[in-house]
Amino acid sequence: MTVRINLLPHRELRRAARQRHFAFLALGTGILALLIVILVHTIIVGQIDLQKNRNRYLETETTKLDKQIAEIKKLKEQTQALLARKNVVENLQTTRPEVVHLLDQLVRQLPEGIYLKSVKETGDNVNLVGYAQSSARVSTLMRNLEASPWLESPSLVEIKAATVNGLRVSEFSLDVKLTHQRPSENDASNSKDRKP
Repeated sequence: MTVRINLLPHRELRRAARQRHFAFLALGTGILALLIVILVHTIIVGQIDLQKNRNRYLETETTKLDKQIAEIKKLKEQTQALLARKNVVENLQTTRPEVVHLLDQLVRQLPEGIYLKSVKETGDNVNLVGYAQSSARVSTLMRNLEASPWLESPSLVEIKAATVNGLRVSEFSLDVKLTHQRPSENDASNSKDRKP
């Protein structure tokens, strides 16, 4: 007598158990994949938000820096304008006595028989236009100007005959240069004495 064992229900039970195990693994893998996707998505969204916040911060700081740069440029322009004004004032302070010396020297060096019509100063050059009774008096004026400590290099531009008030005179034009002299110690002590 042979015993017959029917393995068919056992195989079906094993197959059903394997299918349940496979379904459980598939479901677990799916859930795990879904969790990984959600986690990666959350991390990426967080990184994007962080980068957007950084970009916004950089934009606001850049705007602040642009305003500060504009203010610095404005301050530099104001500084340059103030320096230019300061230089003008300093130049006026240094050249103020020169005009006095020029007029003083013109009065002292002007010989008789010469009348000045105009005195024009352009920088260091002074143009004298006037009338003389003769051209010899113009030569005397040029020698006197050459001997002056405040004037140098007189040069005759033009001399021509003219009639003024019915008199025949020589109309002349000459250029002379101002010399830049530092005030002497006597001038400095005199100016100190004059100040209160």
